[in-house]
Amino acid sequence: MSRRTTEPSERVTEILDESRDPRPLELPSTLAGGRYGVSRQAVIGVALVVALAVAMLAGRFVLAREEAAPEPVGVEQVGQSEPGEGGADPGGAEPGGAGAAASGAAPAGSTAPGTSTGKVTVHVVGQVRRPGIVTLDAGARVADAIDEVGGATGRADLGSVNLARLLVDGEQVVVPTPGESIAAAPAPGAAAPAAGAPAGGAPAGGAAPAAGDTVNLNTADLATLETLPGVGPVLAQRIIDWRTEHGRFTAVEELGEVSGIGDKIYAQLAPKVTV
Repeated sequence: MSRRTTEPSERVTEILDESRDPRPLELPSTLAGGRYGVSRQAVIGVALVVALAVAMLAGRFVLAREEAAPEPVGVEQVGQSEPGEGGADPGGAEPGGAGAAASGAAPAGSTAPGTSTGKVTVHVVGQVRRPGIVTLDAGARVADAIDEVGGATGRADLGSVNLARLLVDGEQVVVPTPGESIAAAPAPGAAAPAAGAPAGGAPAGGAAPAAGDTVNLNTADLATLETLPGVGPVLAQRIIDWRTEHGRFTAVEELGEVSGIGDKIYAQLAPKVTV
């Protein structure tokens, strides 16, 4: 076989080399053989950018930790009492402040019964349609209390009642029958009878009535009723319960309707009581 048929000619080889595409990543000769240097200003600029980025990241990290930190919860001291709780305050002063008088004067800001603020509660008894306890606005009159319990009955003697009088908190309003005597009402602004004191001027502290005096069944308190012959705490309470339920005693004979009072006890009580 001849050499011509086995090996391409030089011209064919050149044509084939010219038809091939250049390598896509082959750098130009000017770039491939060049040398480059970085200036000092460029290095400083890059360093500043990196430092600024690090400072911003550190600041955000610190802020995130502060926001996530739990808030401390205050613990109250065991045994520490608030002022006015349990009697005296921590300083040993009595409730009501250092300015409160030792004689029991009312603390500052308190109001006397029957003043123009708050409410008044009174007990309306006697010749009214629904005897009982009512609560009205301070400044209300006796007429308002009577209207609140349904008004007076036909047997009431309204001429002996001062309907225009201001009510006093804790008092008892009595609407009598003609000719019946009632205790004097408290003056406006005066304190109501203290607990245990008789509402209608009966002897205080359960003292026995003077010789010849009689006990008013409509105004006597528990202690006064116990001074009567044959009356103990239980029977005295039954008398008061009957009086509350029926409004008042209109006759001494109504004592016989109280549970526990028989003919013998009634005979002892009749000369010593009145209505």
